[in-house]
Order: sequence, then C-alpha cells, then structure tokens
Amino acid sequence: MRRLAGLLVVPLLLLSTAACGDDKASDSASSKGDPAITAGAKFGEKPTLAKGEGDPPKELKTDVISEGDGVKLKNGDAIQVNYLGQAWDSTEPFDNSFDRKQPFGLILGAGMVIPGWEQGLVGQKVGSRVQLVIPPELGYGEQGQGEDIKPNATLVFVVDVVNGKPVPKSPEGTAVAQDDIDLPKVGDNTDGKAPKVTIPKSDPPKKLVSNYILESKGEAVKESDTVVVNYEAYLWKGAKKFDSTYDTGKVASFPLAQVTVKGLKAGLVGKKVGSRVLLVMPPDQAFGDQAQQTIPANSTLVWAVDILTKM
Repeated sequence: MRRLAGLLVVPLLLLSTAACGDDKASDSASSKGDPAITAGAKFGEKPTLAKGEGDPPKELKTDVISEGDGVKLKNGDAIQVNYLGQAWDSTEPFDNSFDRKQPFGLILGAGMVIPGWEQGLVGQKVGSRVQLVIPPELGYGEQGQGEDIKPNATLVFVVDVVNGKPVPKSPEGTAVAQDDIDLPKVGDNTDGKAPKVTIPKSDPPKKLVSNYILESKGEAVKESDTVVVNYEAYLWKGAKKFDSTYDTGKVASFPLAQVTVKGLKAGLVGKKVGSRVLLVMPPDQAFGDQAQQTIPANSTLVWAVDILTKM
C-alpha cells in the first residue's frame, strides 16, 4: 500500500530521505571555515550564508547560534521549523521556507527528512536557531537531488525551531451516535489501534460528509493550522482500503492551507483537536475525473481521521 502523493505542495527537503548513515554527531561551536551568517542572524530573520572555506567536516556538526527557552525536542514530537539550505561550496540557497512564509512541519524521527536533520534537531530547544553542517551520507548521498544538490554534496542548514509538542497516541472524546444507515460506520475505540470502517452497499452521498465519530473538547482546527493525524482511507466502491497511517505506523503531518484535496481540507476545518471524524468525499471533493495511483477516476472516498494535534 503506497502513501498518497499530491496532497501537499511539499518543499524540496521532503522529496528524499536519502540513505541512512551512522549516528556520529558533534555539538560544537562553529569552527573556522564553516559558512558564516552574513545577514539576518536573528531568530525569525531569513539568513544569508557565506560559502564554506576549505574542506567540509566529515561528520555531522551542530552549532546552536541562539538557544531558545522552550522544551527540548525528542523523537516522535510534531515540530515546525523555518529553514534555509545551501551547499557548502555555494553562495546560493537551494531551498528555504522563509520566502514561503509557512513553517515546515514534520514528525521528528519518523523518517520524513534526511538523517542529518533527524539527528541534529533531537535535543534542541523550541525557540532556538541551529546551524547544521551535514555530510553526504546523512544528506542526499551519491545520488544528489535534482539540479540544485550535486552528488556527494555537504549541506548547510540554518534552522529556526518554531514549535514542538508530543503527539497523543489516540483521539479522545465522547462517542457520537451513527444513526444514518446510508453512511459508513466507524469504530469509536481509543486504544491507539485503527478503527473498523464498514461501508454500506447503498449509493454514496453526492455532497461532502464530515461527521464526528468521537467529539473532543479541543480547539477547533483553522485553515492556517498544520494538523497531525492518523487515518484509514477507503474507496466507497468495493470498500477497498487504499491508504492508512495505522498500517505504516507513522502519523501524517500537513499544513491545511497546502492541501489540494478539497474534501479533506473542508472536512477538517472547524473540527476539534482530539476528535475522530468521518469524511465521505464525492469525486468533486476528491480527485474528480483524474485517477490517482490505485484510486480510479470519479471515485467517492471514505476517510476515518483522528485529529491528534495541531500547530
């Protein structure tokens, strides 16, 4: 079962997790030769990086430029960062989130980004600015990445840790009656396991359905939020599962403003954090007449979504 692509407009950093290297890392002050920040040195400012001097380090280096006073990040946390990335031997960034004015969200330790990020950000405090110098084996390795990151490139990132929080294992709240016999039934378990989804034999609804299965007392989700969710996703026709975070063991994190599936965005905005929601998306709220991986054209989709947290 493949994770759906195309839900988000993702930055370059998400496109590959590269090959895993060893766990060697050093927490040290920036040494002579490391690229210096020549402008925008403060947390929250877009930095400008000079070119590295001499040979780059062979191990991961982390330099805490300014330390925040927030909690320390640990694997499994949902985090948001702003960043700028540049090759050691370049003066031009290959990617940055500052221009997009949207922090990049990820689950630390879930393999969503290159290993140099995973290792370099663990233990950093929210509110900190950190510079990471990442050797090729903890970056994009021998293959590089597109035209901007050459094979065996050493990468330099300036990362602002904007937010970080633990992710609950399951939703919570009060079970809501599921009385409509023409809609799917979703389990209301809160044990961290996937809910059972039963889809009726009747014709699917023609309009978007967004109903609570478990209603919590959390804050309402806004379109500007990044949400962290677990979900089970099915085709209405044939009740065939096409995607599941429960099956992969990894939650999903995405900014709703960048979600391209209309029904997913519209169905989650306004719902409360900590809840489980049933979404039934007719074709015009899903992928329409375009097939998507194992999803045929003009499919009605059924999602059971656990809104675990938001940022």
